[in-house]
Amino acid sequence: MIQRIQSVFLALLAASMLSLLALPLWHKLDPLTQHELTLTAFGYQAQGGASPPGPVWVIGLLASASALVALTEIFQFRNRSRQLQLGALNLLLLVATFGAAFYFAGRGEVNLNLKLEGQYQPAFYLPTLALLLNLLANRFIRRDEQLVRSADRLR
Repeated sequence: MIQRIQSVFLALLAASMLSLLALPLWHKLDPLTQHELTLTAFGYQAQGGASPPGPVWVIGLLASASALVALTEIFQFRNRSRQLQLGALNLLLLVATFGAAFYFAGRGEVNLNLKLEGQYQPAFYLPTLALLLNLLANRFIRRDEQLVRSADRLR
C-alpha cells in the first residue's frame, strides 16, 4: 500500500535526488586570481576562468533516473518482487551518481590552483542519503514479503 513506511523512504529518496539537480555539488575559489568554479548536476559554472570539458550532464541524468525509479517503485506495491528489482536498479543508479559527482569534482580540482582544495557542498552527500533511504525501503519491502509468505503458510 502507498501509506507504508517504505513509501515514505522512497518519496524522501526522490526528493533528495531532485534537490540534487538544483543545488551545487562542489565549489573551488582561487583567492589569488579570483577564479571560481562550481560543479552542478548539469555542468560547471566558471567565473574568471575556463571550465573543464566533459559530459557533466550525466550526473543530472543519473539523479533524474534514480528519482523516477523511486517514484515508480512506490506504485508497484502489489508486486513486491518487482519493487525489490527496482530497488536493486536504484542502488546501481545511486552509486553511479555518487561516482560521477566524485569524478567530475576531481576533474574540476585540477583545473584551478592545485595547492588549494575545493569544498564539497551539502548536495554532494545527497546520493549517500538516498542510498541509505533505498536500503531502508528495501528492508521494509522484504519484511512485508516475509509477512505475506508466513500468512500464506498458515492458511
